[in-house]
Amino acid sequence: MASIRSRYGKLVVDFYYMGIRCRETTNLTDTPANRKKLEKVIEKMEAEITLGLFNYAKYFPKSDKAAEMVALNDRKECINTNTPSFEQFAKLWFLEKEIEWRDTYKRKIKEIIDMYLIVKFGTKPIHLIKKTDVLAFRSSLAKVTYGKANKHLSAARINSIMVPLGMILKEAAKRYKFDNPYDDIKSLKEPKTDIQPFTLEEVWKFINGVRADYRNYYLVRFFTGMRTSEIDGLIWENIDFDRREIVIKQALVKGKIVPPKTQESYRAIQMSPWVYDALLEQQAITYERSDYVFCAHTGEPLDYNNVNKRVWHPTLKILGLKKRNAYQSRHTAATLWLAAGESPEWIASQMGHSTTKMLFNTYSRYVPNMTRQDGSAFEALVNRSQIAQVSTDKETSQ
Repeated sequence: MASIRSRYGKLVVDFYYMGIRCRETTNLTDTPANRKKLEKVIEKMEAEITLGLFNYAKYFPKSDKAAEMVALNDRKECINTNTPSFEQFAKLWFLEKEIEWRDTYKRKIKEIIDMYLIVKFGTKPIHLIKKTDVLAFRSSLAKVTYGKANKHLSAARINSIMVPLGMILKEAAKRYKFDNPYDDIKSLKEPKTDIQPFTLEEVWKFINGVRADYRNYYLVRFFTGMRTSEIDGLIWENIDFDRREIVIKQALVKGKIVPPKTQESYRAIQMSPWVYDALLEQQAITYERSDYVFCAHTGEPLDYNNVNKRVWHPTLKILGLKKRNAYQSRHTAATLWLAAGESPEWIASQMGHSTTKMLFNTYSRYVPNMTRQDGSAFEALVNRSQIAQVSTDKETSQ
């Protein structure tokens, strides 16, 4: 039975909850009217405690005991129903799934679970998480800010946080036979990828203006569409000069050799004549020095951040080209192939995409009437640009 006491002129509720004595000071001053008001509140509290509906944090949101009592109540519910808390199941799920993932993806998922999901759902019995809880959590993410500029999380970032939550709840619902609260929750609409590809003239300007020891590296980047991790992890063993193919079997991520990003990323990239010549030239430079096609003078693989800082960005600045990240070389390859009229299926295979969907979604405004399918249209386009450049140089010299 709860009782009312007075402490420093304020009314205090003295009651037992889950076998623990609790004393909570209210904002009510000790007057007969306030005592009557508090008696009615206590009556409702005791009824809810009896029925198992009492929410400690609802009555005493500023209490130091609120979080402790919620956790105790959650633990009791888990024991009574023989179901785990969200935190327990999320950790189990991660241990079961991590064998399927690359190290980079593993770190990403663990970070999301630790930084966002457990913080929100922690001790809550997983079967008690409702759709409204999930939607409220997503809404709260939209209010999160980061950095000095207090930027809000993007729709893409929020979706990436929600994905593992959906996977965890789906698996738990199967195992413990409850309705999945994530059903019918769709991803937030994301704006189209902002790409800033180079024109063919800009590509040649960069290739001819960059440091000589990086010319081959960037020519191969621009004319193959390889990801940074793929070209930095490229070894001579995977260069087939006879078939004129670059075979993608591995990638270099944070100094470690890992499998390619997706199953489709395992592929053979066709060498154009310029790529073939650049790799032959590179063979004479690094073949005896390193297993890596492109490497530091020590034979070690290139450091992505170092190359960006010392070569990529300074070259853009010196040549008066628009500032952009090195990933735009991949976008550039795709847009040049499209502009040349290559087959979407062929381009997708070169890029390591499973379908042409991403191609059209990302590069739709660069798609002309496409008929060719073997890379020859691209060769013709580049040849024309080189002829035009030679003509311009002659006119300038005269």
